[in-house]
Amino acid sequence: MRPERRIPLFADGKPDNLDRCRGPLRRGGYAPRRARGAPTGSRSVLHRPRRRGRRLSGASARRRWLRDHPPSLAVACAPAPALRTPDPMSRPAQPPVFSAAPHRMMFFAGAVQMVVVLLFWGTELVGHYTALWAAPHTSVPVASAHLFLMLYALFPLFFLGFLMTTYPRWMNGAPIPRRRYACSFVLLAAGLILFYAGLFTSRALLAVGVAVYLAGWGAGLYALFRVYAAAPTRDKFYERLLNVALAAGAAGIAAYGLWVVTGRHGFLVFARDAGLWWFLVPVVVIVAHRMIPFFSSTALKPYAVFQPRPALLLMFACSLALGALEMAGLRAWTWPVDLVFLAATLVHTWRWGLLRSFRVRLLAVLHVSFAWCSVALALYAIQSLVLWRTGRLILGFAPLHALGIGFLTSMMVGMASRVSLGHSGRALVADGFTWACFWGISVTALLRIGAAIPPLAHLDGLSLNVL
Repeated sequence: MRPERRIPLFADGKPDNLDRCRGPLRRGGYAPRRARGAPTGSRSVLHRPRRRGRRLSGASARRRWLRDHPPSLAVACAPAPALRTPDPMSRPAQPPVFSAAPHRMMFFAGAVQMVVVLLFWGTELVGHYTALWAAPHTSVPVASAHLFLMLYALFPLFFLGFLMTTYPRWMNGAPIPRRRYACSFVLLAAGLILFYAGLFTSRALLAVGVAVYLAGWGAGLYALFRVYAAAPTRDKFYERLLNVALAAGAAGIAAYGLWVVTGRHGFLVFARDAGLWWFLVPVVVIVAHRMIPFFSSTALKPYAVFQPRPALLLMFACSLALGALEMAGLRAWTWPVDLVFLAATLVHTWRWGLLRSFRVRLLAVLHVSFAWCSVALALYAIQSLVLWRTGRLILGFAPLHALGIGFLTSMMVGMASRVSLGHSGRALVADGFTWACFWGISVTALLRIGAAIPPLAHLDGLSLNVL
């Protein structure tokens, strides 16, 4: 006769209760052997029917089970298998918080870069306008270094973080893989470190830094273009214009690198004007045209969405034309384009509801930032008209500071704040600190504008540039 097969004990060496004897054992054991010839699914010959009545306690259940199923000597004397405790190191790895989203990495780099740029330029201004210390020595003219840092090494970091987050959402595409935006971040950060090292040591090292930074910018554009090409959405009007502007930014970085290597002034002129009018201004205008009406419609009721695409194409063309005229040295003839551009921005500012936007602070940041574009274009038009009539530049860098600080920087704060709040699960509300920072930027723009006008350049002997 075939020997009867005994039931092994559970992993803890003791059966838990009578219910554990029903079906396969859960901790590595096996079910009792069915009787020979018994149909599949029938009860085991060793199974005891469950008694009805009061449920037994744990200790009583163990005693009852051991009485009805006495284990063999080998099984009873065998050491109980060790319990498998979960290893905390074997848990599935979670993505690091810092690299969990592209905007976190890029916004961090942009914030650090903003602090470094302000320290560098503040040191230069204090050394230039006061006797506290001498201005630092640099391997290239400090104005050209400031040009690269402001046009290509500050705003673009925030733009990449914003667009890497919104591109997939705008076009219903797949999110950008972490390896792509992390690669772009590493190259951009390494390029900036080499740029600063070369700025105070050697021009050759600075050129290497620009090349590495260009590689990081190219990696970021590749990630965005992959989303654009694979997205199922057919309407890619805004993204198509953004791709053109982003490519112009890459061309400007390359031109600056060529100027560092060759010293030819034409490359620097192209990098300056293309970076401003073909890259930064179009990107911000396109993004504002897409998101300000949308956010306004969700916060202000009732609200009529105003998004005429021909008007956006007109503003885009005006920006390209201004860049071409500046490159050609025809600054005295930019005023007709400035006025057309100004009219378009004023219409949008009015139709988008600038005054109503103050009901929601975070929305007002975007509206006021776009209004700064009209202020800057008005100053550019006045500058060009006076230059055309008299041949003198009466406003100096006032239009540039209105555009760069008032428009671009303020809009950057609005974009970064909205993305950071929305993707961290917090309410889309501008707190007091964000609100104060925004208006501090506007005050800074006013001070820089006043510093560029000769009658207002000094206030009680204190330079407005330093203030």
